[in-house]
Amino acid sequence: MSLVHAELRKLLGLPTAWIGIVLGLLAAPALVVLNASAARSAVAEGLTQDPSDIGFQYLGIGLLGAMILGVVVVSSEYTPTGDDTPGARQMSATLLAAPRRIRLLTAKGIALSLVTGVQGTITAAATLVLTEQVHGSLVPAPTPGRVAAAVLYWVLIGLLASAITLLTRNGIVTLAVLVVNSTVVSLSYLLTKVTPWAAYLPDIVGAHMFLRSIDVPVEIGPVTAGAVMTTWVAGLLAIAAVLFRRRDA
Repeated sequence: MSLVHAELRKLLGLPTAWIGIVLGLLAAPALVVLNASAARSAVAEGLTQDPSDIGFQYLGIGLLGAMILGVVVVSSEYTPTGDDTPGARQMSATLLAAPRRIRLLTAKGIALSLVTGVQGTITAAATLVLTEQVHGSLVPAPTPGRVAAAVLYWVLIGLLASAITLLTRNGIVTLAVLVVNSTVVSLSYLLTKVTPWAAYLPDIVGAHMFLRSIDVPVEIGPVTAGAVMTTWVAGLLAIAAVLFRRRDA
């Protein structure tokens, strides 16, 4: 627990992490307000496949916050400590204090999960309550199970980002790819037009945990989606952990 506490303090002490925290907390509720008129018209005219998805769809932009947190919890360890010590990185000092690498990764994962879990819970609650206030009876009230699934997806996305960053040891490249794939063009979604198996890629399958209308050629249930998403994250974390044990700091 002392190591988890140390990693939690380290994460919350990073300025970049606070960018992720603020972005994750504010982006989705802001989008509810900005897109209120267009969304209300779409629901009223029957253009929305499943109105209960509206509040949950806005959470997608907030996931950028979880991605940033997942990246910086790892990439900060590989940042040079200063010009006076070229080549030195925070990871060297971290391993001196916590030489058991798997224990260190476990503590980082727990700290990241706590922060993203709290962030996801607050953001989901604020976004869904605001959606209900804006749209009223046009949008059905969310069930607790869907809210819990959305928060779990939030946590899993953060862990996925940390695993990829640990594999590449480059936060800038990882974050750029994740942001582009989430906001500009989704490579996973484009691949679903080529093969239905692409619907089981982590970012697509995970959304099935709480969204009911997704334009992909495969229908995936929430429980199956959660199991597949968890398997992706666990597998990538396991590979990253093996490589982390074998690599130099």
